[in-house]
Amino acid sequence: MKLVLDAMGGDLAPQINADGAILAAKEFSDLTVILAGPESIIRGALEGSSLREDYEKVRDRIEILDAPEVITTEEHPVMALRKKKQSSFVLGMDLVRSHEADGFVSAGSTGAVMAGAMFKLGRIRGIDRPALCAVVPVPGRPLLLADSGANVDCRPEWILQFAMMGSIYMNKVMKVPSPKVGLLNIGVEEAKGNDQVKAAYQLMKNFGLIDFAGNVEARDALSGSCDVLAADGFAGNVLLKNTEGTISLLLHLIKDGLMSSLSGKIAGLLAKNTFKEIKKKFDTSEIGGAPLLGVEGAVIKAHGNSDARAMFCALRQARELVTSGVVETIREGVAEMKSKEAEKEEEQK
Repeated sequence: MKLVLDAMGGDLAPQINADGAILAAKEFSDLTVILAGPESIIRGALEGSSLREDYEKVRDRIEILDAPEVITTEEHPVMALRKKKQSSFVLGMDLVRSHEADGFVSAGSTGAVMAGAMFKLGRIRGIDRPALCAVVPVPGRPLLLADSGANVDCRPEWILQFAMMGSIYMNKVMKVPSPKVGLLNIGVEEAKGNDQVKAAYQLMKNFGLIDFAGNVEARDALSGSCDVLAADGFAGNVLLKNTEGTISLLLHLIKDGLMSSLSGKIAGLLAKNTFKEIKKKFDTSEIGGAPLLGVEGAVIKAHGNSDARAMFCALRQARELVTSGVVETIREGVAEMKSKEAEKEEEQK
């Protein structure tokens, strides 16, 4: 298996990308990582890595794709892709499209990842809009939020597709049997919400390919009431950012409170291991990144502040996305969805 890794994407690139590639190649003997970016810079990062000893062992499974042009997060994604045809996004996605590579991973521009996947790989036939699905670490097991920002204005049918793709991902990649799928709403009652959400509710309720758990309020999203939370990208992104901000704020407030007095410092010292475990439960680095579901290929958008371990996890996630056949299963799900729609139309005649 071959995976393309955008070597220049992320706040700490290219060194952590090179280190992450080395870790992944070391862990998976069937994996070749193609580092895409300016060749001289990548080679310098590999040769100067603190994992040099490991690199020597896996050198034959780490390749360099010379992509001299770099797309930054400040650039307009579509314009940058059209202008910089020698960038890692363009050349890397071309390898996936031509089946010379199996997947693409980047911690760089989210817009460039999405635009590149749409233009170069294309949508799975029958999928109206791909969904950027954030895997949110919650106690117990992760929650998949679909969509988390790719599609701000959505039709009810799109939200149903997000739900179906999210359910397939959680089952195939995260190994959750019969994932429960919820719909983000302002109340749990069936009649609650705006016209978009109420229409989506009815579609999800009558769709037999998912285990629909009904409406889920934002305050219950992290409680384990569902494994997949379907939403339009606007509401999903607001929930995601609010969750990240709240968790970060709470951790800071607890730390500041404990450090403000001698008794608090003693209590903090005694509970140090407990706080470490709590923090670990909300650590996104072990997940890797957000899969872009609905395109013809395995695409993972890693966090911009990823370290080497997080980049390794993103590559591991992409590898699992390929080996578990998520894209193929989504195709099957779309075909069954269309079949049910045709049957319903026939009944109404």
